[in-house]
Amino acid sequence: MDDVVSLIEGEIPRLRRYARYLVRDVDRADDLVQDALVRAISNLDKWQRGTNLRSWLFVILRNVYINDLRKLRTSPAPAELQDDDAAVGVCGGQEARQAMVEMERAFNQLSEEHREVLLLVAVEGLEYEEASRVLDVPIGTVRSRLSRARSALRDILQPSSGVGGKEWIL
Repeated sequence: MDDVVSLIEGEIPRLRRYARYLVRDVDRADDLVQDALVRAISNLDKWQRGTNLRSWLFVILRNVYINDLRKLRTSPAPAELQDDDAAVGVCGGQEARQAMVEMERAFNQLSEEHREVLLLVAVEGLEYEEASRVLDVPIGTVRSRLSRARSALRDILQPSSGVGGKEWIL
């Protein structure tokens, strides 16, 4: 059990990033992660060795989040990422900072479904199958949403004129 607990500890930074994305508030995100970890550890006997622990934890986190939303019956006000927020990354030079600002604006223009699938696959590195389980949708839906999200992000970041647009690898 100690080896599984240490594996769970290794997933905490990813869980925190996903929770911050979901609730847009650092304190609420930490509470959400704590609730998810308590639920995961108390149900550790239900996790099957050999299956993906990260995916299992993300499903638990998302279910805790959905349960909290149902209890509140109001949607939380989204909070902007702060300059010192670890999820933003380390600020580079002026160009790198501007590129991050543009990417954040473009990302926030995407639909909720597109932002969520991009976060899980492109940022957190989940496989399509894992993202499918986390989002509780068929794998084809994940692939389709991801393709449309990447395309939409490219369209936002590269103006149709083709002049002065940045090249992003998505």
